[in-house]
Amino acid sequence: MPNQRATSALDLHLQLDRSPGTGLRRGLTAALREDVRTGRLTPGTRLPSSRVLAADLGIARNTVADAYADLVAEGWLTARQGSGTRVAERPVAAPSRPEVPPRARVRPTYDLTPGTPDLASFPRAEWLRAARRALARAPHEALGYGDPRGRPELRVALADYLARARGVRADPERILVCAGFTHGLSLLGTVLRERGVRTVAVDEYGLDVHWNVLTRAGLSTVPLPVDEHGTRTTGLTAARGGPGAVLLTPAHQFPLGVPLHPDRRAEVLDWARRTGGVVVEDDYDGEFRYDRQPVGALQSLDPDRVVYAGTASKALAPGLRLAWLVLPPALAGEAAEATGGHSRCGVLDQLTLAEFLASGAYDRHVRASRLRHRRRRDQLIAALAVRAPEVRPTGIAAGLHAVLRLPPGTEETVVREAVWQGLALHGLSSHRHPQAGPAPAADALVVGYGTPPDHAWSGALDALCRAVP
Repeated sequence: MPNQRATSALDLHLQLDRSPGTGLRRGLTAALREDVRTGRLTPGTRLPSSRVLAADLGIARNTVADAYADLVAEGWLTARQGSGTRVAERPVAAPSRPEVPPRARVRPTYDLTPGTPDLASFPRAEWLRAARRALARAPHEALGYGDPRGRPELRVALADYLARARGVRADPERILVCAGFTHGLSLLGTVLRERGVRTVAVDEYGLDVHWNVLTRAGLSTVPLPVDEHGTRTTGLTAARGGPGAVLLTPAHQFPLGVPLHPDRRAEVLDWARRTGGVVVEDDYDGEFRYDRQPVGALQSLDPDRVVYAGTASKALAPGLRLAWLVLPPALAGEAAEATGGHSRCGVLDQLTLAEFLASGAYDRHVRASRLRHRRRRDQLIAALAVRAPEVRPTGIAAGLHAVLRLPPGTEETVVREAVWQGLALHGLSSHRHPQAGPAPAADALVVGYGTPPDHAWSGALDALCRAVP
């Protein structure tokens, strides 16, 4: 009996007409019929028992039972012993959809767009164990609104990990947990704008979503040239508008894949000290270097001038919506205020990631991912050397994507051919800032080799080799 009570105590909102002259049975029948007819109650939906609905509505149980019986007889409802009363299955007209061009309806067989890891490799079992441990240990107050900077358990775990793995000089009090890098960048944009910054320098090749975030914060972006040594930081003093901040990917420039030269690291920090400028370091895949130890974070050279930004999107999954900012002391309080006084990150995921980091599971997963991505990159280069020798991979052995240089004038054709081969990928030109100067003769593809699941990788590689010259 307790189980039956639990399964039948369903909530149901009804607009019941109780005006004088309207019988309760007739009004209830009409309300239920209308909700089924309009689709608010979909086929198969289980209704509350007559006893529960009668108690909720404050009417006699027989009135509800009679209304149910009327609608069963009309075919709107079904009633079976042990299954309760449900909305009857009936044809429902599909909503009309706008016509879509045929090419837009084709879903690619293989996804080689950059920025996403192999989601099938997410460590579900380990994550679940960490979640159970974290939830069992969490104090009751952890389930409240909490600190806008994020849970202290996660900020402490991040400070330890980042200091050890990336050389970041991190104080938990200056870490702000955010819902992805774009959320963190939006908060920084607000802080910079309120500090009087109007222009942010960015690389001439990068992500338009980041430029758009800064634009929505009321900031303009000016592009800096990039060459084989990374961002040409001498352009900071010559950039239009005198930028008050610069956004860089110094460990592995996105998308060109080169690290920022040591001389230029020193140069950008010298610019920040001289001008009071802010350096935003996007360390989006700094843990994934395959030919040597990863380059340490730029932030370690001057934590008073550099905002360090990291994310779980590449190492774990973007769907977690977990990223972090390590802020200079002068910006930490303002960034916390920019959150509006509350965190946008789920507390259970924060606690789980804290446990995942503290237990060493994160390190183990990163090591396994590093081996898998290195193997894929090696396979990509080997396949191109045999099947497409005119295509030249560039950049360091790092990250989850590679830039493939193409013969001059072929990028658009190859991207089009890739679509016919069932591939989703980006041409390098799609990552170029709209205000950048005349584009150099650099036709190329940006290939995300981390995205396909293991079972699809060989097929994706074959399709890529067929698409390129």
